[in-house]
Amino acid sequence: MNYRHAFHAGNFADVLKHIVLARILTLLKAKETPFRVIDTHAGTGLYSLEADEARRTGEWRDGIGLVAANPPSARVAGLIAPWHGLCQGLMAQSPPLYPGSPWLAADLTRDQDRLVFCEKHPEDAGRLKGNFARGKRVKVMEGDAWALLPGLLPPPERRGLVFIDPPFEEDNEFRAIADGLAQALRRWATGIYAIWYPIKGMREVESFARKVAALPASRILRFELSRYAVQRIDRLNGCGMIIVNPPWKLDQELRAVGDYLAPLFAKEGSGLVRLDWLKEEERR
Repeated sequence: MNYRHAFHAGNFADVLKHIVLARILTLLKAKETPFRVIDTHAGTGLYSLEADEARRTGEWRDGIGLVAANPPSARVAGLIAPWHGLCQGLMAQSPPLYPGSPWLAADLTRDQDRLVFCEKHPEDAGRLKGNFARGKRVKVMEGDAWALLPGLLPPPERRGLVFIDPPFEEDNEFRAIADGLAQALRRWATGIYAIWYPIKGMREVESFARKVAALPASRILRFELSRYAVQRIDRLNGCGMIIVNPPWKLDQELRAVGDYLAPLFAKEGSGLVRLDWLKEEERR
């Protein structure tokens, strides 16, 4: 599949991954000490919902559009507020805009935090650099994320997040993620890693989960949303995120968020949420 960001800005998958990103950043800010965010497949950072790519798919209407039209409970509204508040402001502009993960990360971090955005596609990398030309806290790097990442780890701050959101243009994307993650953990075992993936064939998704679960990390959380009661390999059935070393209480927050998103985005029935631990060592 091809999952270039511009065609899918603001769709259901973006909603899920960006809420997770916003919650992790919010929890990291609970401590005053600085942290670093590394976005491995950053895209351009900001997307017009009236651009040709967005018009051709219209996917944002079944994503951020549904959230705007169906307000959640007070608790969930509070949890998604850091992301949703930014979206509301940008979508009120002309043309309406949707924030990609770099824009969200820049908005939700502090002066003492540092950001590194990696993007392989030259055109997208150029736009990304333009969007953050004046950002002193931001470094944009053009190139293959898996080649760049080893040189970025461990970061000087010694705490933070690596956000991994590939376009899934290659057949071996799951294997590349598992291999890259294994190498990254050898360099920075205590970092948080959040990995997004599409759900098409369940066999490859389950195989990927087993590979990640075998990595040397003590806590690995899985969060998946399925839109269909019956899984078919010829369509995007849903998507998921695996979070290595998740912040405390993130699982409880995502349970509430998932219960809201599942019926909202369902195409059959009321949708399905899977939230479980691939690995969880007891806290002492």
